[in-house]
Amino acid sequence: MSTIADPSFSDARPGNRVPRLQPGDRLTRPEFERRFDATPGIKKAELIEGTVYMSPPVSDAYHGEPHFNLSGLLMHYVALTPGIAGGDNSSLRIDLDNVPQPDVYVRILESNGGQARLDEEGYIVGVPELVAEIAASSVSYDLHAKLNVYRRNGVKEYVVWRVHDRALDWFALRGGQYEPLGLTEGAFRSEVFPGLWIDPAALLRGDMRAAIQTITQGTSTPEHAAFVARLQDAAAKPGS
Repeated sequence: MSTIADPSFSDARPGNRVPRLQPGDRLTRPEFERRFDATPGIKKAELIEGTVYMSPPVSDAYHGEPHFNLSGLLMHYVALTPGIAGGDNSSLRIDLDNVPQPDVYVRILESNGGQARLDEEGYIVGVPELVAEIAASSVSYDLHAKLNVYRRNGVKEYVVWRVHDRALDWFALRGGQYEPLGLTEGAFRSEVFPGLWIDPAALLRGDMRAAIQTITQGTSTPEHAAFVARLQDAAAKPGS
C-alpha cells in the first residue's frame, strides 16, 4: 500500500508535520521562520505586523532592472565609505511580529556606532539606518503597513521606487514621523549618509552613467570625508 503525503505539509512523518508557509498566515516570528525553512522554493516572504506576505514572480522591467540599478548605486557608495555595509533581500529580525525582507539596505556597522547588529545565526537584529524597496505603485504595502513598521522601529531613511508611477520617494525620520526629503540641485542628499546623492531623474530614465556621476560627486565632498572620519573614530573608542 502506498502513502500519499498531505501536500500542505513539508514533512508528513509523525512529529515532523510542519505546515507550509502561506500568504495571509498569522504567525509569530519563530513560527514564521520555522515554516519558511520548511517550505522549499520560496524566493521572498515577509512577516509584517504578524501577517505573512509572499511575492509572486517578478518581471525584469518592473522589478529586476530597477532593483539591479538601485543596488548598484548603493553598493558604489558603500564601497567608498569604510565602516558601513549593505545587503540585498536579507531578513531583518525586528520583533515577534515583523521579519521584513527589504530589497536593499545600507547600515552603519555596529562596531562603528550602528543601530543594528548581527546575531549568532548571521541575521540582522533591529533595523538598518536606510532601507529601500522596489514597489509596484502607491497602493503597495511597502507604502502602508511596511512603512509604519520601519517608521516605528527607527529606520532613519526609507526609499521607495514606485515603478508603475515612475516616481522615487525618499522619507526622512523626523520627530517619529516620515517626512519627504526634498531635492537639492536635482538630487536626494541623504541626511544619515553624507555624500549619498541620488539623482532620481537619471535613475528613473535608466541613465546609470549620470546617476553614478552624482554619487561620485557626493563622495568627493568634505562632508563625506568627515563622515568617514567619524565612523573611524567610533570604531576606535574603547568597547566599540
